[in-house]
Amino acid sequence: MTDTPTQKTNGLMAGKRGLIMGVANNHSIAWGIAEALHIEGAELAFSYQAGPLGRRATSLGETLGSKLFIECSVDEPGDIDNLFDTIKKEWGSIDFVVHALAFSDRTELNGQYVDTTRDNFTNTMIISCFSFTEVAKRAADLMTDGGSMITLSYSGSTRVVPRYNVMGVTKAALEASVRYLAADLGPRGIRVNTLSPGPMRTMAGAAIADGRQIFKYMENLSPLGRNPTLSEVGNSAVYLLSDAGGGVTGQNLLVDCGVTSVAMPKIENLE
Repeated sequence: MTDTPTQKTNGLMAGKRGLIMGVANNHSIAWGIAEALHIEGAELAFSYQAGPLGRRATSLGETLGSKLFIECSVDEPGDIDNLFDTIKKEWGSIDFVVHALAFSDRTELNGQYVDTTRDNFTNTMIISCFSFTEVAKRAADLMTDGGSMITLSYSGSTRVVPRYNVMGVTKAALEASVRYLAADLGPRGIRVNTLSPGPMRTMAGAAIADGRQIFKYMENLSPLGRNPTLSEVGNSAVYLLSDAGGGVTGQNLLVDCGVTSVAMPKIENLE
């Protein structure tokens, strides 16, 4: 079990249904968000990839009382169509979507961005960025009474982070997509935002070479002297997805213990 929020629920998501995409294990950011939403009363559906990750996501989702699990590989447009056709058949409508999907060739993340291949750039952009646009288009049609969508970014979208390479470029494109989607869908009462956590000890984070050193550096750099927890990220997602964040759209919410507000380490940490 992760560091589940222990505060008494306010039921911020009571009566709301939504889709979680991207649970890999009980340490993934998507799972932290799912737990927080469940505590606040949301009913959850999960999409999953075929294979071990899918079985893990299903097993975890069942612990939250979820009953709707749908296989979906976002690099296959037909899978995305089937995902939302199934949700429409089972639920009719939805209130929110959590998109926590990203992928890039790990060997290319280990090198330099200048060496990124055309194939990996395209694949990374489709899975990690454009898939959210495809999901948003289909999800919006099921948000008959407004709704909210979030996807995940990282500060590597605006600043160079070692070993992040093409993923940083992709996250920059993702944040731009969110702004345009917010403008497109706002008239329909649908809000679209990005959640940008600091370094997390997740499967995705483990794919970045020297990830432990980056995690430790950011921990020492942040004003709070640590990196965020899964429950803190989950609670921030609840804010964006619930009516509590009803006036927020087209934004990138940083949940990084203040690290992006700091230009350099404390002097004593440089000595």
